[in-house]
Amino acid sequence: MTDLYFSILNFAFSAIIGFVGIMTLRKVSTPNEVIFASLPLLFALHQFTQAFVWLGMNHIIQERALQMAETAYVFFAQGLLQFLVPLAIWLIEPKGIRKNIIAFFVFIGGFLMAYTLWGLSIIPTNVSIVHNIIYYQNPTTDHYWVAIIYIITTCGSLILSKNIWIQLFGWLNLSGLSFIYWYNHYGVTSIWCLYAAVTSVVLYLYFVKKRIKFLQTLKKNESQWNNILEIELTKLTNR
Repeated sequence: MTDLYFSILNFAFSAIIGFVGIMTLRKVSTPNEVIFASLPLLFALHQFTQAFVWLGMNHIIQERALQMAETAYVFFAQGLLQFLVPLAIWLIEPKGIRKNIIAFFVFIGGFLMAYTLWGLSIIPTNVSIVHNIIYYQNPTTDHYWVAIIYIITTCGSLILSKNIWIQLFGWLNLSGLSFIYWYNHYGVTSIWCLYAAVTSVVLYLYFVKKRIKFLQTLKKNESQWNNILEIELTKLTNR
């Protein structure tokens, strides 16, 4: 009964964060922001997937559906984020030393992504429930060097950003990840991804402020162009 409660909890978080994710995407001003703005919605879909993992572990859905949910969840959590996050930051970061360092994180994140996706594809992931927490265990990702590179590319790229809201998101995730690993290391993949999904609402505030600045710039440019056009029309009329 308790396990079923966690499934409902994941569905609820998925719905709430998904709504925030949609609102965040609506605040996008340039194409470069799309990947970063998609993170809250992707995290929401991720939690939606884990809800099905809980259902499968309670034998409410068929084994095949459980395997698909497990695969989708672990591929995103352990296989894609280490490349997706630094790439999203690199696309929106202004030119400078920070952007160059983040570009390096994109490179090593891509290497780690290729390695983990390869390993996750050929070696089955063992999924079990330990103290009411889903434990995803795979020999490919169960290495300290994998964890270190993962943290550097995800949290590190966020903290390196020039924007304070993105830095806050990075520090929240680094501190949360550290605490979760210290308190319950086998729950890192499950609990931290839920925590990251919840803290991703910070990105909505970032995009709101970015959108306001973007619209203010448009309004200013429009005013300038209106003045130029008015002067040109006056000249033509006088002629």
